[in-house]
Amino acid sequence: MNLGYIIRRIGVFLVIMWLAATVNFVMPRLAPVNPIREKLLQAVTFGGAGKTDMERVVQVYEEKFGLNQPLWRQYLRYLGDVARLDFGVSIANFPSRVIDIIMRALPWTIGLLLLATLLAFGLGTLLGALIAWPRAPGFLNYLLAPLLTLSAVPFYLLGLILVYFLAFTFKIFPLSGGYTLGAIPKLSWSFLMDAAWHSVLPALSIILASLGTWAIGMRGMMIIGLEEDYITFAEAKGIKDRDIFLKYALRNALLPQTTALALSLGYIVSGAVLVEVVFGYPGVGTVLYRAIQTFDYFVIYGVVIILILAIGLATLVMDLLYPLLDPRITYQRH
Repeated sequence: MNLGYIIRRIGVFLVIMWLAATVNFVMPRLAPVNPIREKLLQAVTFGGAGKTDMERVVQVYEEKFGLNQPLWRQYLRYLGDVARLDFGVSIANFPSRVIDIIMRALPWTIGLLLLATLLAFGLGTLLGALIAWPRAPGFLNYLLAPLLTLSAVPFYLLGLILVYFLAFTFKIFPLSGGYTLGAIPKLSWSFLMDAAWHSVLPALSIILASLGTWAIGMRGMMIIGLEEDYITFAEAKGIKDRDIFLKYALRNALLPQTTALALSLGYIVSGAVLVEVVFGYPGVGTVLYRAIQTFDYFVIYGVVIILILAIGLATLVMDLLYPLLDPRITYQRH
């Protein structure tokens, strides 16, 4: 891989980040709602504040958050802040800093989704490869219909079903939350076990819904690969079935799956919003959901930018790793 390609690829990444940051700045401002006024009206509704001089309070807060400045100045200030990952303070949870809110939620989301994504990828890929393999046990073909059905069911719907049967009816797992109510989050064995126990149902809903997608994709790649000449040649040479499956068929079919896995890993920082909301899980998805509900611009900015950054970095790394995964791929011009 030449240095010119790496520099161009990093340049493309920076341009994508700038475009994404610009869209992220413009879109929330198209909403016909003043977030400061909306928050103060909520406080008035719930009896937390009086109506007197609300306009003056709105002006004070707009000045504090810089929302009374010209749009171009807000934009330049916003770009500078994004470059330093400084997203300001939350409107709904003033004076908490947005980056602190995100960093508190991020370990929960990464812990849940990283494990669930890797498990679903591993199981789904292996199942899809075995279903396509002609010498595999025949009962595996009966798994195709359930896997197709699971791939069509959204995460949150599976989550609701699991909650009803395993938490509400049989009371095996907790109904919601990331840990037992009243527990203090800390790095202790008892707390980690409690958090793992609470994450079983959210993780199970994600794994079950993703398993079919990974399996079907891998099955398709395997069927195409099994018709290639190198498989016929390997069989003609008398190579063992296990070696043909692992070293020739499975390995060559894994490349598209690996690309999809990289994109999925980029998405994990956004959280599975609806799953986290259904289970009351304290991750980034819940933070984003509450920010949208309260028109908390700065938190929305922060979560979306972190998400775009993660996806961009994942695709950049995969692009640079492709020649190592498959020596036939080269970025040099001939």
